[in-house]
Amino acid sequence: MGRIVMVVFVIAVIAVVVIGIALVVRGSTASKPALDDPREILKRRYAAGEIDEDEYLRRMSGLSQDW
Repeated sequence: MGRIVMVVFVIAVIAVVVIGIALVVRGSTASKPALDDPREILKRRYAAGEIDEDEYLRRMSGLSQDW
């Protein structure tokens, strides 16, 4: 009887670890925006001082429109 409990415990621990790893990997990839997304490029350029606020807002507005 003790062996069965131990086997079930080991299987449960393995299942919890696998599910935890899957959630961490899935969460980390889902929360990161694509680096080549135009909005992200604009944000980086504005943060780096390559474009001013007016240019940033104008371009971001253009990206928000449905063509």
